[in-house]
Amino acid sequence: MKIFINKLIPEAGMQILARPDIDLLMPEKPELSYDEWISYCQQCDAILNIGAFKIDGQFFDLCPSVKAVSLFSVGYDQVDLAEASRRGIPVSNTPDVLSKATSDIAFMLMLMVSRLASFHSNQVRVGVRFKYFNPIANLGQELYGKTLGIFGLGRIGYEMAIKCKAAYDMPIIYHNRNRHPEMEEKLGARYVSFEELLQQSDVLSIHANYTPEQQHTFNAEVFAQMKPTSIIVNTARGGFIQEDDLYTALQEGQVWGAGLDVSDPEPMSPDSPLLKLERVCVLPHIGSATLEARSGMASTAARNIVAFVEGKPMPTCLNPEVYR
Repeated sequence: MKIFINKLIPEAGMQILARPDIDLLMPEKPELSYDEWISYCQQCDAILNIGAFKIDGQFFDLCPSVKAVSLFSVGYDQVDLAEASRRGIPVSNTPDVLSKATSDIAFMLMLMVSRLASFHSNQVRVGVRFKYFNPIANLGQELYGKTLGIFGLGRIGYEMAIKCKAAYDMPIIYHNRNRHPEMEEKLGARYVSFEELLQQSDVLSIHANYTPEQQHTFNAEVFAQMKPTSIIVNTARGGFIQEDDLYTALQEGQVWGAGLDVSDPEPMSPDSPLLKLERVCVLPHIGSATLEARSGMASTAARNIVAFVEGKPMPTCLNPEVYR
C-alpha cells in the first residue's frame, strides 16, 4: 500500500514502516501548500499526518483513495471525526506516550508564572542592573497547599495532578463531562461544577480534548469568576481561551498570571500584548518536544499504519465503530 507522510518522523517510527508491503511517499520540502498536500494525499491509501490541514468532508471528497488516517498527535480537532466515521474511515491518534512530557510543561509553566521567571530572565537579557534592593517589587507567589483545578482530568491532567500533589501538597479539584471515580480515589480529587472550578482554583490547568463547540470556553465572563490571585495554564489547545479577554482580565486583576504552551492562532503574533505582561509565560507548543515522547508518538502512529496495511483495527483508533 502507498502511505503518505507529510513530514519526517523519528527513526523509531520509520523503522516500523520499513516493510516491503508499504510504499512510503514523502515530500521533498518541509512545508506544503494545501493544494500540494492534497496532491500527495490523492495518490495514497492512507496518510500519517503531522500537523497539516483540516481533514473534513472536502478532504475526503478530494482524496477518495484515502481509507485510513493516522495522526501524529493526541489532539484530533483538525479531523471531522463524524464525517470519517460516516465514510467508514478509521482515524487514530497517539495517546499515553506524551502524557508525562506535556504535564512537565504544564508544571513548569505554573512554576515559571508563579515566580515571574520569564520576566526576571528578560530583565537579565536586556541588561537591566539591579542598583538597589526593593523588598516589595516584582514578587511572585508560593504554591504550597494551593488548590489545583483541572479542566479535563484525563491522562495528562492526571500526571499534572500527581506532580502538584507530590511537590506542593496541592488539593485537587476537577471538572469533566463525566466523573472519574478511579482517579478521585488515586488522587484524593474532588469533582466540582465548572463554576466551582473557577471560584476555588488557585491554579487552573486546561487538559481537555478540544472541540469547536468549546471555542473560547475561557472568556471575559469566566475570568470574572476566578480568584484575583489565580494562575491559568493551558497546554491543550489555544482555542479554549479568548486571548483578548485574558489580556483584559490580567490587566484588571481578575486573574493573576497565565502560562500558555498553545495559542490562537499559532504561532502567537510577536505583537501580542500578552507577551508584554510580566506575569505571562508563553511557549511555542512544546508539550511533546522530547526525544522520548516524539519517538513514542512515531512508534504509535506507525503501528496504526501497519495495522491498517495488515487489515487489522488500528490499536489507538478514535472511531472504532467503523470496524463494526
